Amino acid sequence: MSDLIDSPAEGENAPEFSVSEISGALKRTIEGAFGRVRVRGEVGRVMLARSGHLYFDVKDDRSVIAAVSWKGQVSRLSMMPEEGMEVVVTGKLTTFGSQSKYQINVDDVSVAGEGALMAMLEKRKKLLAAEGLFAEERKKALPYLPEVIGVVTSLSGAVIRDILHRLRDRFPRKVLIWPVAVQREQCAPQVARAIEGFNQMTPGGAMPRPDLLIVARGGGSVEDLWGFNEEVVARAAAASEIALISAVGHETDTTLIDFVSDKRAPTPTAAAELAVPVRLELLVWVDEQDARLTRAVGNSVGQRGQRLRDLSRALPRAETLLQSPRQRLDEASDRLPRALEAGVQRRRVKLSEASGSLRASTLMRMIDTKRQALGRRADRLRPDVLLRETARRSERLEGLARRLEDAGQRRIDNSRERVDTLERMRQTLGYTETLARGYAVVRGDGDLITTVKGAKKAGQIEIEFADGKVDVGVGNEAKKTVKPAVISKDIPDQGSLF
Repeated sequence: MSDLIDSPAEGENAPEFSVSEISGALKRTIEGAFGRVRVRGEVGRVMLARSGHLYFDVKDDRSVIAAVSWKGQVSRLSMMPEEGMEVVVTGKLTTFGSQSKYQINVDDVSVAGEGALMAMLEKRKKLLAAEGLFAEERKKALPYLPEVIGVVTSLSGAVIRDILHRLRDRFPRKVLIWPVAVQREQCAPQVARAIEGFNQMTPGGAMPRPDLLIVARGGGSVEDLWGFNEEVVARAAAASEIALISAVGHETDTTLIDFVSDKRAPTPTAAAELAVPVRLELLVWVDEQDARLTRAVGNSVGQRGQRLRDLSRALPRAETLLQSPRQRLDEASDRLPRALEAGVQRRRVKLSEASGSLRASTLMRMIDTKRQALGRRADRLRPDVLLRETARRSERLEGLARRLEDAGQRRIDNSRERVDTLERMRQTLGYTETLARGYAVVRGDGDLITTVKGAKKAGQIEIEFADGKVDVGVGNEAKKTVKPAVISKDIPDQGSLF
């Protein structure tokens, strides 16, 4: 800070600094004195801003240090800090002049001890189990003999060689390999993208979609296998539409992907054994089934042949079966000529009877009967008969006309009487009848007046009584004019409505 010390003003002992000068001097002093440091503590509040920057606190039982990781640093962190986790953060100590505080710019975060890792793993297991991702009913059955198998692992390890060798020995299948990092910070995002990428392939496309996925890695420490404990990997495996086998670590190693996968294999080699059956065993089984089928068909054919022979011995001979039909045929052939002669005789008798009924006398009687009926119909069509019928119908029509006229007149009289009754009712309900009982209607300037105040405001008022109207001036001057009543109590003759 010696470069900021100016000569004191005259009469003063202390130098004078600006706010920015003192803030910059403190920043250079802290960064120069500490540089890059490693700090161990418990993670406090964690906030991921929209800009992609990560802000969190590192604290112990007495103090708190603010920590920040810029957007480019967040993507390179080996793990994301979570509240309550004990970590060791590495970064550069600096200041934030806008808020007069110091902070550490973190570019690496690691868990402080295996106990903290296990606690964090247990917390994630409870969270995913509460969402139902470990439920047995959501796990898919493995295909018996997949055509294409997708393998997510590293190309540099012995795992992929063990899987390919085991598949070749048991049952050769097409294998698609998606190379990924199997440890450190790139492991989790690459494994998650590989699972999602296999699921996005089109079935039957140029690059065929796998029927089964194997996520594999060899053994290692908890830190080495930690990428398969990340939540992003577990959720990607749970969301996979393709059946998935997890083969991470040795038999004693357990990761989160083992709980969400459809099947867990203790080793990568065991995963290959779960993926396909043994081809030679299938061939032996097919041969055994073929032999069993051949024996079963032979035995069935032999049994049915023996049964057919037994049934044939129980059947009668053909000559015996034809004896009765032949005898019935002979009897029918003997009866047929006699039946034909009897039928012809019966029809000859019926013909004779019908021809006898058609003699000339019978025909003449039928003609006379028809002629008499025709004469009766002709008598009804004579002119005098028609005139009498016409006169009778005319009288009936005149009677109907008179009845119709009488009914119309009665209808008109009834309607007129109803109209008269309604008019009398209207007169009774009108205000003129009220005037006859001693009341009057007061109007001023053409409007109806109902209050004293309204009468005082009017220049001239008109009072209507039952027998006429009177004009009265306001005040002592009163001009009285009697006008004839405009309402007559006589009901005018309205005439006929028809």
